[in-house]
Amino acid sequence: MSCLFRNVLGFRHLAIYNVCMVNSASKGLGEIIKQQRNSMSLSLSKLAIMSGVSQSHLHKIEQGKRFPSAITLKKIAKPLGLQESELFMLAGYLSLVTPIEIENIKRSPYMKGLDPYVATVLAEEPIEVQRAVITILGILRSLSKRIREE
Repeated sequence: MSCLFRNVLGFRHLAIYNVCMVNSASKGLGEIIKQQRNSMSLSLSKLAIMSGVSQSHLHKIEQGKRFPSAITLKKIAKPLGLQESELFMLAGYLSLVTPIEIENIKRSPYMKGLDPYVATVLAEEPIEVQRAVITILGILRSLSKRIREE
């Protein structure tokens, strides 16, 4: 297992994690999957058999021509010796929110009742985007209410 994987996927030190995430983002998820497969001494065909994902699809993921779905990541995690959540984070399906960030969000009067991940993502967006999201949510809520009344 490469240094990148021990540090990123072990989550031993948040600082190392952040540095490695920048490196892994620039390399691309497909290359990371390929590196892990090679470090486990798995051929592409062996991974395909073990995971139930076609060899051609895996090859396209490794080449960066396709982005894997959460279902595909779930299938390949165990054969690669990884936890599903590790691959989900590398793919951007999950975000690491530290316990300190969660506590700060919980204490904020503006974020009361808001999911910590949602609050963190929204907080990083410009005010105009935040307001657009609220407007869209209002429209969806209104449509949902109308559908239920019918």
